[in-house]
Amino acid sequence: MKARKLVRKPISHDPDKEPKNPEDTNDKIREVSIVDEMQSSYIDYAMSVIVARALPDVRDGLKPVHRRILYAMWNVGLRANAKYRKSATVVGEVLGKYHPHGDQAVYDSMVRMAQTFSMRYPLVNGQGNFGSMDGDGAAAMRYTEAKLSAIAEELLFDLEKETVDFILNYDGSHKEPKVLPAKLPNLLLSGTMGIAVGMATKIPPHNLTELCNGIICYIDNNDCSIDDLIKIIPGPDFPTGGIIYNAEEIRRAYTTGKGKIVMRAKTDIVENKAGTFQIIVNEVPYQLNKASLLEKIAELVKTKKLEGIRDVRDESDKDGVRVVIDLKREAYPKKVLNRLFKLTQLQSNFDVNMLALVDGLQPKVLNLKDIFVYFVKHRQEVVRRRAEHELRKAAERAHILEGLQKAIDNIDAVIKIIKQSKDRDEARQNLIKKFKFSEVQAVAILEMRLQNLANLEKLKIDTELKEKQKIIKDLKELLASEKKILGVIKDELIEIRDKFGDDRRTKIIKGAVGEFSQEDLVPNEPTLVIITKDGYIKRMPIDTFKAQKRGGKGVIGLTTKEEDVVEQFFSTMTHNDLMFFTTLGRVFMLKAYDIPVASRTSKGQALVNFLQLGQTEKFSTVLASDSLADVKNLVMVTEKGVIKKTPIEDFSNVRRSGLIAIKLKPDDKLKWVGATNGKQELSLITDTGQSIRFKESAVREMGRSASGVRGLRIKGKGEIVGMGIIEPTNKNLQILIITEFGYGKVSELKNYKVQNRGGSGVRTAKVSAKTGKVVNGFVVDAIERANQDVIVISEKGQVIRLPFKSISVLGRDTQGVRLMRLRAAGDKVASISLVQEAEEK
Repeated sequence: MKARKLVRKPISHDPDKEPKNPEDTNDKIREVSIVDEMQSSYIDYAMSVIVARALPDVRDGLKPVHRRILYAMWNVGLRANAKYRKSATVVGEVLGKYHPHGDQAVYDSMVRMAQTFSMRYPLVNGQGNFGSMDGDGAAAMRYTEAKLSAIAEELLFDLEKETVDFILNYDGSHKEPKVLPAKLPNLLLSGTMGIAVGMATKIPPHNLTELCNGIICYIDNNDCSIDDLIKIIPGPDFPTGGIIYNAEEIRRAYTTGKGKIVMRAKTDIVENKAGTFQIIVNEVPYQLNKASLLEKIAELVKTKKLEGIRDVRDESDKDGVRVVIDLKREAYPKKVLNRLFKLTQLQSNFDVNMLALVDGLQPKVLNLKDIFVYFVKHRQEVVRRRAEHELRKAAERAHILEGLQKAIDNIDAVIKIIKQSKDRDEARQNLIKKFKFSEVQAVAILEMRLQNLANLEKLKIDTELKEKQKIIKDLKELLASEKKILGVIKDELIEIRDKFGDDRRTKIIKGAVGEFSQEDLVPNEPTLVIITKDGYIKRMPIDTFKAQKRGGKGVIGLTTKEEDVVEQFFSTMTHNDLMFFTTLGRVFMLKAYDIPVASRTSKGQALVNFLQLGQTEKFSTVLASDSLADVKNLVMVTEKGVIKKTPIEDFSNVRRSGLIAIKLKPDDKLKWVGATNGKQELSLITDTGQSIRFKESAVREMGRSASGVRGLRIKGKGEIVGMGIIEPTNKNLQILIITEFGYGKVSELKNYKVQNRGGSGVRTAKVSAKTGKVVNGFVVDAIERANQDVIVISEKGQVIRLPFKSISVLGRDTQGVRLMRLRAAGDKVASISLVQEAEEK
């Protein structure tokens, strides 16, 4: 049996159809199908939610409640330059006149428009507690105060100029705008979220500067493609910053109106004073609840799903987000960070669905260009209606001014007519009859003050009339030209962009998560790498050390253990591959940016965290990929003076577990590795001041497993401390020497003759108890050194940076001059490196 429902009929106002007995209401009730009634009623409800509640209008980007809040604040004078007023005042105004719903719903909507972490450009300027990223609610509306923000006024300007249609409010007592004039593309600017019936919208916020430039691009070229617009608007710009991934998915969202954007927190890995590492979260994904994040991390650590974390705390303040995650000493920071991305909200998705109301009625999924088309169309209508309003007002005023002008020209006759008239109405009729004034002109003449009869006032009327006539002319030209209307829109966008535009907060990585490399996150910039004898490594910005005068004391560049000393340091670029050669003749590969950045006084992190080194294995030489351009061979030299040359191709696939680079005798160690092109010469230097120069061709190519041949016959207990690569055609080459106690010099290479491989060589430095042994020596270019600095570091971490040109050029058999004065007793120079000259001395 079909379900039926009794429904009361509408009361008829026809007396003949009224029931005879008022108590008899049976004829006011009719039976209908409950299925039909539910279907009809639900459709009415759905349409009400879609059109009047949950979805924004594409033209001003606002839902009805937000539009009503802004309009109510505008009406009561809560402009950007006004005093704050209680939020309860605004809520009461909105409820009483425009929005007959719950007061808390209205207040919550206003609160969100005031939150800097919810809105990229807040539309409400709030004073008081308006909530936090931790999920804390705002204070009650009786405590907080609010007014419009300056940027919100750009949505409301020109309302009084009949630019948009008004409709009656819910009880017919007031009028409200159907849509705001909106000089801003607010739909994309602020973004929005809403769940209607059978549909939902989710639009991310964007950068104002990029949006204005994008719309200007569309105005200049209506045929521009979405790809053209994406070049200007590469992606959303969230108020909380962070990083978003996958340019292809962003393009899909802009092309189809739907897509998934992966968001990640912006993090840094730093070393603290205790020598352990911390993960610092500086920016978080949009809409992340920070308190929930900390609770989630604590829960994962407690259940042992996330290991390596010692503590987590929130150090955020008014200056920004700062969540500190302390790691255990044995934890590998990057591994922990990747687990955090996988298991917590530090990585989340924003599911884009750009659904909005077109013409205030039709819900439609829009692409990026569609939104621009509808916005510009709306602005054209607003500018046209504003011009028509201003034209009408200007014409009305010009008409009155023409009447006043005519009256002043005939002032005696006008005064006579007025004096002879019985009353105001007769005077008005007589003026119209005599001078052919219009009704409006006659009234204006009668209201004119006697002071307007002065010559100066007449001049003012003439000037104002000319101004109005020019305005009328300009407005008519504007209305007659679609191009000029678009020009006005463009000029207004440029003005707003210049006034409110700012830099992008959210970084965009083109690759998808899992597809992009770490290089996308790290700028390619100069950096210093320091390695100690005990195998600790760190890197620092190259400008950590400023240039000083020769002989200076320098600063502390490293805090080492009492028994540890600095072994090597060098400058490179963060994106370079580093080839680590060990004392046991093996080679490993590591990216420079994989080495954690540490403070100037920090000792760094153990190399065994990055390389699979044996217990007795230590590094000997590091080569950066930028030094391997046009390289044919790698030349290796051992502590005992053995040399070997191996083709670079043999090292093209260095495994994480390492490769054999040279076969060593039990009492020997790999000391030095350099790159050559096959046609160069080699220079070997010992700690006792010996040096030999011979042709590279004197060393035949060998495989990785070979042992090599003798390069230099070492006298006594000396060992190799330096190797230089010499370009025979370069006549500007010199040899730089540095000794244990800070003495150094530069000698001309021409003083070193080419000899046979395997000889004893010649003296390159006069070594004494005063200077100490030679610790480093290499070949430099005299021309390039004019624009370079030398950084010298001691075993106990003292560092000095000085201009290369301050080092004296001396003879081959000399001790040199003091470059560094060592502070600590027993300290010695450990290494030396060349970097580009500092910009400021």
